[in-house]
Amino acid sequence: MPVVKDAVRPLSEALDTLTVEGELYAREGQGRVRCSACGHRCLVLPGQRGICQVRFNRDGVLYVPWGYVGALQCDPTEKKPFFHLLPGSEALTFGMLGCDYHCPYCQNWLTSQALRDPAAGVLPRCVTPQGLVETALGLNARVVASSYNEPLITSEWAAAVFRQARARGLLTAYISNGNGTPEALQYLRPWTNAYKIDLKSMSDRNYRKLGGVLGRVLDTIKATFRMGFWVEVVTLVVPGFNDSEDELREAARFLASVSPDIPWHVTAFHQDYRMTDPRNTLAGDLMRAARIGQEAGLRYVYTGNLPGMVGDYENTSCPRCYALLVERLGYTIRAYRLTPKGTCPDCGTLIPGTWWGEDEQPVFNPPQPTGK
Repeated sequence: MPVVKDAVRPLSEALDTLTVEGELYAREGQGRVRCSACGHRCLVLPGQRGICQVRFNRDGVLYVPWGYVGALQCDPTEKKPFFHLLPGSEALTFGMLGCDYHCPYCQNWLTSQALRDPAAGVLPRCVTPQGLVETALGLNARVVASSYNEPLITSEWAAAVFRQARARGLLTAYISNGNGTPEALQYLRPWTNAYKIDLKSMSDRNYRKLGGVLGRVLDTIKATFRMGFWVEVVTLVVPGFNDSEDELREAARFLASVSPDIPWHVTAFHQDYRMTDPRNTLAGDLMRAARIGQEAGLRYVYTGNLPGMVGDYENTSCPRCYALLVERLGYTIRAYRLTPKGTCPDCGTLIPGTWWGEDEQPVFNPPQPTGK
């Protein structure tokens, strides 16, 4: 893959050459455009950029990223994390540059903060949608995922890749902060199987510090579930930020009110980027959060980032008879017992998610809403 090299021009100028006219926007007169890729809904004047810095207005046309990756890696699907999406499969994961948030603990800050932080940024590599899909097939990946930056702000590119991936029998997934809009979700839905959303806090004050709004994320969780995406939710448990019992319980109750079948991953924070004050999350913190999730009625609660230290909370068990269905150690599958219909082999309970069917063909079992 050719690398775009330019030692003279700023990174933003180099990236501006890798763009096309966007689809998620509307003209508002006098050369202004309204972007609908993320919940900020930026009104972008001619010559200006949106909050994400990568979508910009040139002569009344919104230009958006296209034709490159800032990061590309083949990982276990569990690492995204998706635990109910073909366990043991590989996911070719690509990302571009830029983000609509500015989280001080971002673990992908080299790509997400590339146009905000002078210390961040990587050289883009030119690719085509077909080339990415061929790479996925060559690596025996079963999933193609958009991550590493916020994929909502590069949705036109992701959709182009996903169209090619779906045509070749691959599943597709978003790894997102959930700052969505109805327009973006409707745009993505025909080509996207699964959607992971970060629920970073249940405090709008905390969200404002990160550059977001809590209500938009809650709305996105409800909307993606209602629209038929397979949804899994992650809360990075940060001591002193979002780890109070009241806040964790509020998060769990909200998810259970949408569907008790939504998997909730409570994962361990470690000091990174600009957040080096809180202590790292301990195994006991995660297990406490997981118990809170179970008490709230969630059937599938998982802990992450501390493999082998959290008891059975890495495993998938039947919610009816408690039989072990998928045994994990970190991202490694140690045992897989679901039937080709995606049911518990002991009691026959249908387990929501996408599982291995006959001849390794995916079998999707939809989750159940609460009925509320």
